[in-house]
Amino acid sequence: KMDTTKWSEDRFNEIVKETSTFIKKVGYNPKAVAFVPISGWHGDNMLEESSNMPWYKGWTKEAKSGVVKGKTLLDAIDAIEPPVRPSDKPLRLPLQDVYKIGGIGTVPVGRVET
Repeated sequence: KMDTTKWSEDRFNEIVKETSTFIKKVGYNPKAVAFVPISGWHGDNMLEESSNMPWYKGWTKEAKSGVVKGKTLLDAIDAIEPPVRPSDKPLRLPLQDVYKIGGIGTVPVGRVET
């Protein structure tokens, strides 16, 4: 919503500071988060770099693969590392529900995971 703040660098930095404090308080590393000033209404920094925020030089975040850099929200989404699937572990079926069907019996329902 940078358009509502007239693309203010001071307001963006204030939000980054407040959000970083919260992220740290709940147990995450703020350096592993990409902060991107965007305007969804105008499309600023969503897919392409915006000319409305010349002060914004891009984001940097720490990842397991090293330091990752980018400029747009799309870059930040592309930089998200998928979770490791433990395919060498036993098959798991987290149950979502159990149906008792007359004449058939009890039917567990869930999603197969490894």
